[in-house]
Amino acid sequence: MPSTYDVRVSCKAPQQKVFDLVADATSWPKWAGPVIRWGGWVVEGEPAPGGVGAIRKLGSKQLGTREQIIEYDPPHYMAYTILTPMPVRDYRAIVSIDPEGDGCRITWAASFEGKFPGAGAATAWGLKRFIGNLVVRLARYAETH
Repeated sequence: MPSTYDVRVSCKAPQQKVFDLVADATSWPKWAGPVIRWGGWVVEGEPAPGGVGAIRKLGSKQLGTREQIIEYDPPHYMAYTILTPMPVRDYRAIVSIDPEGDGCRITWAASFEGKFPGAGAATAWGLKRFIGNLVVRLARYAETH
């Protein structure tokens, strides 16, 4: 059975602004907090730089996480998978930005399988906390910059 997480945050910033921030790997160090000190492109996608097929690296130049964009529909949503080895497999996340009032609602959800017993549930718990904090930072940055 797959493990999942789902985080939803309302944001007063426009949908396009929020999408542009989350879709641009180079903007992540500005809004994502101290864990993401560097963001860049390993491979550009279609459309360049962050469309389908793009591989971004986030974290630090030496120890970043590599993620590949597998769906890209600005300013509505993007989906990605993680290429860096983890205790899970078949990781697939979708980041949706939907209009809501004068702003938008950010939904960041993922599903994956644990590679060994307990890995899926433990990873889902940790990622929900990490991504939850990340989405709040994204929303607040978009609202104030």
